[in-house]
Amino acid sequence: MSEYRCSIIIRAYNEEKHIGRLLTGITQQSVDNVEIILVDSGSTDDTVKIAERFPVKIVSIQPEAFTFGYALNRGIQASSADFIVMASAHVYPLYPDWIEQLLEPFSDPKVALVYGKQRGNEDSKFSEHQIFARWFPDQSQSHQLHPFCNNANAAVRRSLWEQHPYDETLTGLEDLAWAKWAMDEEYRIAYSAEAEIAHVHDETPRGVYNRYRREAIAFKRIFPDEEFSFWDFMRLSISNILSDFWHALRQKKFAAMESIVWFRLMQFWGTFQGYQYAGPITAKLRQTFYYPRGLRANSPQGRDVKPIDYREIGDKNTPQNLT
Repeated sequence: MSEYRCSIIIRAYNEEKHIGRLLTGITQQSVDNVEIILVDSGSTDDTVKIAERFPVKIVSIQPEAFTFGYALNRGIQASSADFIVMASAHVYPLYPDWIEQLLEPFSDPKVALVYGKQRGNEDSKFSEHQIFARWFPDQSQSHQLHPFCNNANAAVRRSLWEQHPYDETLTGLEDLAWAKWAMDEEYRIAYSAEAEIAHVHDETPRGVYNRYRREAIAFKRIFPDEEFSFWDFMRLSISNILSDFWHALRQKKFAAMESIVWFRLMQFWGTFQGYQYAGPITAKLRQTFYYPRGLRANSPQGRDVKPIDYREIGDKNTPQNLT
């Protein structure tokens, strides 16, 4: 039995702008007996130097050896707890019970994986906010019927990872592939809306294209028999642009109009190029990944838990704060 409640695996490459805030947020959690492991892929900035200010174990891998699955497997191999929490280096928890809420569904022994809510911050593109609202709803689900999940904010049972490590050959979506395996083994996937983090993406059009192309290539590997056609590219680009316009107008975010167009075009052009006539396996999964957010403007649900105030704490998230 490990002395730690959980091990947190963080994959990072040149994340000096963000890593300090994530690690600061971890120190503010209600669950404090956690093991933190940073898997660094050859950062050339101050990522490692900032991380060393915290109680973090550093695992280094060569940049040319990196895949998402390989980095996770190396980190988990270096860990010791029964539950493995995974977080991207450019996320940070919004509440001090983030880890507690992420681990709570494991009280059901049939739950293999839990993933939590993601939202953008002030740097996120408008369409990214809409994707987060679509992918990560305000209601938790204890028994999800499809394998969608996201390792930017998720946790798994170590015993099941030992049976089936992450696929190191995929270009992305190693989380989806693992969740599919777990469901095939009759385990459950749970979603916790209370385990909320902010996920910071500040990408160029090329970056958006590359991200969705990479994930589509992986999706093609996982689900080779379905189709994503040029017509899908056109239809989903237009429907998502119109949906985003509607939400932007309601919120009076007029300056977002330009980024909405290029973001959605790059998202689905990258998807089309990556799949080359292969896409999601079920209608439900297809809707989760690609369909626009509904036109109903839901108000975010409040919580009784006080959020973490990073300005008050003075998080160490920039190289200028180094001594």
